[in-house]
Amino acid sequence: MTTNNPLLTPCKLGDIEIANRVIMAPMTRNRADADGTPNSIMRDYYAQRASAGLIVAEGSWPVITGQAYNRQPGIQTPKQIQAWREVTDAVHQAGGKIVLQIMHAGRIGSHHIKGSDVATVAPSAIKARGEVYTDSAGMQPFDMPEALTTEQVWQVIDEHRQAAENAKEAGFDGVELHCTSGYLPMQFLCSDSNQRNDEFGGSAQARAKFASECIRAMATVFGAGRVGLRMNPGNRFNDTKDENPAESHLALLHAVADLDLAYLHIMRAPTADIDAFKMGREAFKGALIINDGFDGESAAEAVTSNQAEAVSFARHYVANPDLVTRFAAQLPLAKFKRETLYTPGAAGYTDYPNA
Repeated sequence: MTTNNPLLTPCKLGDIEIANRVIMAPMTRNRADADGTPNSIMRDYYAQRASAGLIVAEGSWPVITGQAYNRQPGIQTPKQIQAWREVTDAVHQAGGKIVLQIMHAGRIGSHHIKGSDVATVAPSAIKARGEVYTDSAGMQPFDMPEALTTEQVWQVIDEHRQAAENAKEAGFDGVELHCTSGYLPMQFLCSDSNQRNDEFGGSAQARAKFASECIRAMATVFGAGRVGLRMNPGNRFNDTKDENPAESHLALLHAVADLDLAYLHIMRAPTADIDAFKMGREAFKGALIINDGFDGESAAEAVTSNQAEAVSFARHYVANPDLVTRFAAQLPLAKFKRETLYTPGAAGYTDYPNA
């Protein structure tokens, strides 16, 4: 492997030492068993991609209340923990590093997915506009959520701590908090979905408290140097609206500034008025992973210009399990098949060949 490519040089993300700066981004692929247990094709999928400097495994629910999608993995039950252990063992045996993204969906969910006896919760009792695909009933509107009490908010924060405990037991090298795409931490952060009047609502600083407390809870398990934060200022996915997204996300970064987190994983802002990468560089003192729309050449330039320590790739990692090798040898990249992104089974998942 050539070393004149800055993407192929080692670095540290907090306490996580990585062999190169090519990061596999977390991607929902809906391949787990019906009960959220990872399976052998998931093990193979991640092991195939273990040459990444770091794999951020797909968003996994800490508790069943937080499940968003059919066949989405969880990190709650002993069965799920043991199955994830088989994944992490396979990645480590192939020389890779892997962290788990903890993803509580909040109001983005359906009783057709979680079960009619499982609550849908949110900062406020405000239903998200939109629909979600369910295996049992096709497209269905999001459920009306129940507003969490202050006591329940603290319980959910502790569920994130327990999810980190479970991830550690499963052999992960760390954890990442999913604070984008309209899921629970972002529901708290955004002014539209958070109409609370307790310590978790009102000002940007108060709305940022839920995510920052989840980060702190997760850090008690792994140490802050093995905990990452993923953000996407201005993201509107899943009916996300905020009157001042830059202010809200800066409030969160300031709230965790005293922690030496492993990294900030920040996506390009979808609106021209926010420079998310500049925000991350200026407001976060640790390692930066940037994401969205990069190829090998632009990613190398981002590292060379000190825009970030590393770059994560999603779509390229779907179809190119050997992405690092392709970058090193300047080989063409394969295209992914959109129609099999979320379908069950190995097709369009573990059957993409190496170069």
